[in-house]
Amino acid sequence: MKHVRRNITIAAALILVCGAVYMNWSYNTQFGKSDPERVKAEDAAAQAANAEEDTVETAADTEPISDYFSEARLARQRSRDEAVSLLESATATDGASQETIDNAMNAISAMANTSMTETQIENLLLAKNYADCVAYISGDGITVAVPAPEEGLTAEQVAAITDVITTETAFTAAQLKVVEVKA
Repeated sequence: MKHVRRNITIAAALILVCGAVYMNWSYNTQFGKSDPERVKAEDAAAQAANAEEDTVETAADTEPISDYFSEARLARQRSRDEAVSLLESATATDGASQETIDNAMNAISAMANTSMTETQIENLLLAKNYADCVAYISGDGITVAVPAPEEGLTAEQVAAITDVITTETAFTAAQLKVVEVKA
């Protein structure tokens, strides 16, 4: 019985890690890691911000910008719902140990806190006159996608985004990635 509980816990953790790897791969594929235009945009933003250590990526999307943000939030919510469902099923398993239940509840609580922080960041950026945005928090940093004009974000706009993130979270400017979403 002890081995069954351990194996269930290991399987649940493995599924979560595989899901995270897939989401990372999917995200990187969508935003084209080797896009030369993106590299140029990153260099220009770094020079404009001087001491700021922000990374600016450019993502081209053929759909209207509002659809992009709606779909991004929906995909983020779906992946979290799936993870929570897996954690809840691990706790509902007959004979689940208290340690398994506690670990699952801690993971669910951490996801809820992350979700609340992302929503708070999005609302603050909306208050700073961004038409829409979406934030993704991971263990190693935060990515914020915002609509950008054709000429790109200005150093002041990147600084405003950085200020919101560093004020509202424990992340530093070096852990922030700003993605410009162009129509």
